[in-house]
Amino acid sequence: MAGAVDFEDERDVRGDPAAVAEGDGALTQLKAYLAQHELAPNTRLPPERELCEILGVSRGELRKALAVLEEHGDIWRHVGKGTFTGARPAEERISIAEISSQTNPAEVMRARLLIEPELAREAALNANADDVAALSACLAGSRTSETWRQYENWDNRFHRAIASATHNALLIALFDTLNGVRRAVVWGRLRYDIQKPPPDHHSFADHEAIIAAIAERDMNAAATRMRAHLQIVQARLLDRPREAAE
Repeated sequence: MAGAVDFEDERDVRGDPAAVAEGDGALTQLKAYLAQHELAPNTRLPPERELCEILGVSRGELRKALAVLEEHGDIWRHVGKGTFTGARPAEERISIAEISSQTNPAEVMRARLLIEPELAREAALNANADDVAALSACLAGSRTSETWRQYENWDNRFHRAIASATHNALLIALFDTLNGVRRAVVWGRLRYDIQKPPPDHHSFADHEAIIAAIAERDMNAAATRMRAHLQIVQARLLDRPREAAE
């Protein structure tokens, strides 16, 4: 099958967060396509442009649908290779599993503090209007989350969207590894006393400030604001694990 979806060009979210709901037209079309073709696990999907033509949807709509299927474990993606059907094979997960077994939340946060501010700096240099829209959609989704799990998913998408906005395949792969370890090591520790984030949850303002810096192409501000945000997360994580996903 010629070509594949370019992972490094993927945007996890577009527009209104409600557009990724199960009833979304592109999602329905994509599910029907997969069911009709009865593709074996680990079959590479056609490139985005071809899928858009096959399904009769826009590229933005397709990317939203792909993001939903990836969250559900129906597809998986590999930097530089494409998008594949089914759950990610064990051999693709083993490196993250091995790293996760050898590290701890303090080390994860130290790595995030070293890497993610520089990703934000690079995003401020390279982000386009679609990237900024994706970040804004993630923030909107997190603000309207009805559970902590929904919030965590939007938070994960926000940080992934910053990496994606660098338009650098190697940096995206580095982030994906770090984020995979973060989810394995930190997310399992989460405990909450309330059902969902409060309206004044600090990450909302933090994320908004980071988006503004990226939109204004202020590289230093983007890095500084990301670092300040992660320092708050670090302090709360090491003191109270339930605050870790921010």
